[in-house]
Amino acid sequence: MFAIAIASLPRRAAVAALSAAALALLVGAAPAKPTGPRWSATVTESGIGAYSIGNPQAKVKLVEYFSYTCSHCAEFAKEAGVPLKTQYIDTGLVLFEYRNLIRDPLDMTAAMLARCGGPKAFAADHQAIFAAQAAWLGKAAKMTQAQQAPWYQGSLGERTRRMAADTGLDVLMRARGYTPTQLNSCLASGVAEAELMGMTTIGANADKVEGTPTFFVNGRRVEVGHWADLKPILDAALKQK
Repeated sequence: MFAIAIASLPRRAAVAALSAAALALLVGAAPAKPTGPRWSATVTESGIGAYSIGNPQAKVKLVEYFSYTCSHCAEFAKEAGVPLKTQYIDTGLVLFEYRNLIRDPLDMTAAMLARCGGPKAFAADHQAIFAAQAAWLGKAAKMTQAQQAPWYQGSLGERTRRMAADTGLDVLMRARGYTPTQLNSCLASGVAEAELMGMTTIGANADKVEGTPTFFVNGRRVEVGHWADLKPILDAALKQK
């Protein structure tokens, strides 16, 4: 078929086609670039301070309540990170809203750091903090009560800075391009603390969330904890009229 198609072309076009075909065989054909917007670049902030990533008009809205000190949440972030983004968010099918359910002071510290770069930087920082959870949470687990005592003394900024320094969260964020001045400002933000506690209150009182991760698909709670279980629920919701 290839030879017949080339034979029907003018000589100059045939040579060009053969040259292109030969080059493709040598270096491999370049993958087709996706067309249209990548909706993961669209980030909005809800009235309660939660970040939503994706097409605001998506057919399916996914809400996750999560905690940074929750190992199951870290597992979900690892499992779902790539497929959820590329197959559902980038394509405009799903709008994903991240809601914090703060359960301890170290969780608060990590949450304040995750929001330090604002809406556009949030998703990548969120994934990075979860990816490193075993390291920074492991350091905290090895500390004695006496060593952790300064975490509960002083102002908000003093407490969170100590936690970030003792666990290595500050090193993680500096490696991501944040300056000490930026991190100190974020860790001392009473506004961020209030937003995070507000989300937690809504989760516990209005949405009756008792643990993390907890998911809602189009406003309906779904009792799953892993991507393999959530994916078919998203697919079913997309098929509904």
